[in-house]
This record gives sequence, structure tokens and C-alpha cells, in this order.
Amino acid sequence: MSSLRGADIVAKSLERLGVTRLFTLSGNHVMPVFDALLATGIAIVHVRQEAACVHMADAWGRLTGEVGVALVTGGQGHSNGAAALFTALAAESPVLLLSGHAGLAERGRGAFQEMAQAEIARPMTKASWTAASVATLGADITAAMRIAREGRPGPVHLSLPVDLLEQAVPAGTVLLPAPDAARIRVRAPEPDLVDALVARLGEAERPLILCGPALCDGPGQAAMAACERASGIPVIGMESPRGLNDPSLGSFAEVLARADLVALVGKPLDFTLKFGDAPALAPDCRLVIVDPDAGLIARAALGRLAASGIADPRPMLAALTQRLASAGTPWRGQVREALAYAPPEWETARGPEGRVHPIELCRAVDRFLAGHPGATLVCDGGEIGQWPQALIRAERRLINGVSGTIGASLPFAIAAKALNPGAPVVAILGDGTFGFHMAEFDTALRYDLPIIAVVGNDARWNAEYQIQLRSYGAERARHCDLLPSRYDRVAEALGGFGALVTSADALPGALEAAQASGLPACINVMIEGVPAPVIRRPSPR
Repeated sequence: MSSLRGADIVAKSLERLGVTRLFTLSGNHVMPVFDALLATGIAIVHVRQEAACVHMADAWGRLTGEVGVALVTGGQGHSNGAAALFTALAAESPVLLLSGHAGLAERGRGAFQEMAQAEIARPMTKASWTAASVATLGADITAAMRIAREGRPGPVHLSLPVDLLEQAVPAGTVLLPAPDAARIRVRAPEPDLVDALVARLGEAERPLILCGPALCDGPGQAAMAACERASGIPVIGMESPRGLNDPSLGSFAEVLARADLVALVGKPLDFTLKFGDAPALAPDCRLVIVDPDAGLIARAALGRLAASGIADPRPMLAALTQRLASAGTPWRGQVREALAYAPPEWETARGPEGRVHPIELCRAVDRFLAGHPGATLVCDGGEIGQWPQALIRAERRLINGVSGTIGASLPFAIAAKALNPGAPVVAILGDGTFGFHMAEFDTALRYDLPIIAVVGNDARWNAEYQIQLRSYGAERARHCDLLPSRYDRVAEALGGFGALVTSADALPGALEAAQASGLPACINVMIEGVPAPVIRRPSPR
């Protein structure tokens, strides 16, 4: 009778549940899975550091709505990868982290790289556990895939003890999951909840509907736009750690403070909204909250709560689109005008000799992306990451997300390129950030994924430097300096394309040359180190 190892059950279960690509870094505990994957059609992207493969899985999950899968080894391989789960959790991204683990037979006896892995990952996941038997491996994979997508999407962790992966059992005793076994239960809103929201929104003069990160993907953006067209009520997606100061939302803080009703549809009431406190929201502004997580409703200020209920955000938005009728008030136009506002001084922004202003950098990238249909823009965090969010419009965009983490942009870009290899992927990041995952240029080269990284190089950790200037003064702004390093040469040394840019006029040509090279590219742009934009319209006199 033929037999299957635990590793075969893991690999076959992933394939049956629709996984087509897996992001991984090898290690002792997961080599049985590497071997088992050879019998499947699952493509592998083998990276250089564990956090990178989790970031790639995160990007895959955000872009496709599928569960992005990362596989790492146990011990520090797990802890390295688990650090990136926080970014996926805050972004509401469906991710499955599979980690190798010390054998169950050796657990508690000082096994090689033994670590409390499930406990380490648990605060950064929706669920985290260690497989307990070969017989349940298929069910474990199925449950993890379902949990990652159900309700509010997010990461899940499953540790795989190496002795279970190596153990062979008769094939006839193994129950592999059906292809639809991980289907999710969608919680539609109850009719009474829809009635309550329609009534409260109809009573308001200046309502806003705010949606969370899970609705900021392509289908979610379309659903938000459809709801706004049908209702005349502004519907706004929020996915930035800058919250009401998100530069891609223009002067959003101004209209938020004027709203008399804010409906939060899958949008947590948290620091991004200043917790709903005045003056971010008017003291008499009422709240409506619909969320799949009852805990997020419970923490709202009850005195301001006009209605609430548990439901998934997508069916809730669809129900509002069907039920709401356009009020025809000028409020929507006022909100859209504020969101589109850009300070007039941006039109004339220029960097000093030998330096490029971030606005000039963004204008050049914006024109480049406009000439390449299907392109993806990736924005890292920090000061430089905010400018492209404000100024560049791309068909597809990935940002660091609500966690505010920096460093994910190169892995994000590689995953985006793997998904859509025929269109450019441009990542904009800072020089400090470049150091996190610069070795992934090697990964991009090995898998023929020619991303373009545009590095804003101001030779400092500028976000922290700006904090020093604001809080402590220029005389105490110390220890955030970097060297004006040639990051373009790093990419060249790893087999990619590199270009150094010191003037705005040279950037368009460098972008086209990078695209034409067919190689992973780094364009090292010496920029003026300015603070990120905080956009406010002048008060009328």
C-alpha cells in the first residue's frame, strides 16, 4: 500500500485549496515540505530573509483576495517571519504563515531551535497553533485558510513539527480537503440593521461612510464608488497609518471635523481617527458602526453610538447601495473638493542644486506609470512614502498599511510583479528602508521579476529627524544621519540595473532605461530631505 508523509499531506492540501504560489526561505525543519512540493504545481519564490517572504504573502493576499502563504523554518526563522505578521494584521490581509517546528517527541527536552512559536505569533494573528498529529494536518491547513479570509481578514499561523512532516501513513487513511473546504461564511447584515443605518444616514445633513483596509482593494474600491454614486454620501476608504492626515485624502481632516454622522463600515475606531475625540470629530457627531468583530463595536463611546451591528463590510456596503437614495445635497461635492485639494505651492516646488524635491520625483513617476497600463505603485512608509500617496495615481497601489511599518516595499513589489509580470511595478522607498531587504534584488533576479525601486536618498532617517526638529530643536537633532550611499551600485553588484539621479530632468530617462533593461532596477535619487505633507486648506476669511 502506498503511503504519504505529513509533508505530502501539507503540500497536497495547499494545492487542493487553490494555492498556486508560495513564498519561502528554507531551513532544517521544513525541508520535507520542500521535497513534497515537487509533486505539486505550486510555484515557489525562495527569498533571502524570512520577514520578506511574509511581506510577499501579505502583498499577494491584498492584491488577489486569496490567502498568501509563507513557509519558514522553526526557531529564529519563525521569529524573523512572525515579525512581519503585524503589518498584515493591521492591513487586514489574509496570510498563512507555516513554520517548521521542533519535533513533538522532543518537545520540552531542549530540542534543536525549540521555541514557543504559537505563543510568539498569537498577538499578531487571528489564530495561532501547533499541529498535533498527522491525521489532522489537512484539517489544520483547511481551518487556517478559512480563518484567514473569514470576517475581518488577517494572518493565521500554523507550526508544523518536523516529526509529523516526516511520518508516513497509509495513503488510504488520509482525508485530503475538498477544493471548496475552506469556503468562508459571509455574514450579511440583518434587515433591522440595514433599516437602522438607512434611517440614521437619511437624517444626517453631513454624513460620511468610512471603510477599513480590507475594502481598499480593487473590488472594494469599486463597491465604495458604487455606494457613493447611489447614495450621494461620500464613501471613503482608510488604509494609512497617517489616518485623518493621510496625504492621499487631501484635506480630509477638515470635512471629518464637520461631519454630523460617521458610519464606520469595517473601519476600526482607533488612532487613525483620533479615537473619535474632539476636535477630530465634532463633539455632537454621532457614530454608526458595522463590523464583523463585536469587540470593536464594544469599545466605541456608547453615548455617541446611533446604531451598530455585526456584519461583514462588503455585504453591508452592497445593502446600503441598494437601499439608499441620493439626497442631492452639496455636501458630497464639498467633501470631494477637499479630498482633491493640493497646496498651490506644490506646482512650483524645486529641489536645490544636486537634489530633487520629492514632488519632482513623484511627478516623473506619475508620468511614467501613466504611459504603462496595468502598472503597480508600491509606497513604503516614512516621510518619502507619503509624497507618492498624495501625488501619484496608479491602476494598482500597495502601501505599508495601518501598522506604519517600514521596509516592506521591495518584497511587496516582487510579489506584485510575480502576480502581473507583464506590467511595471515601481516601489518608492527611503534610503534607510532600502537596508531592510536589499538582498531581495537577488531574489528578483533569480525569478526574473524586474521591479523598479526608486530610492529617495536624503542620507538620514528623515521621519525620526523631523520628530527631533519638532520636539527637541535642531541643536539636538543627532544620530539619525546616514551616508549618501550608492544604492544603485548595490543593485548592480547583485546583477541588476542601477542609476544615480541628481536632477529632476534626468529621472524620466532613468525610469525608461530601467524598464528597458529587463532587470531588477534601483534608481538612487538624491532628494531634498523635507517633511511629509500634512494637507490643510486655508480658512476662508
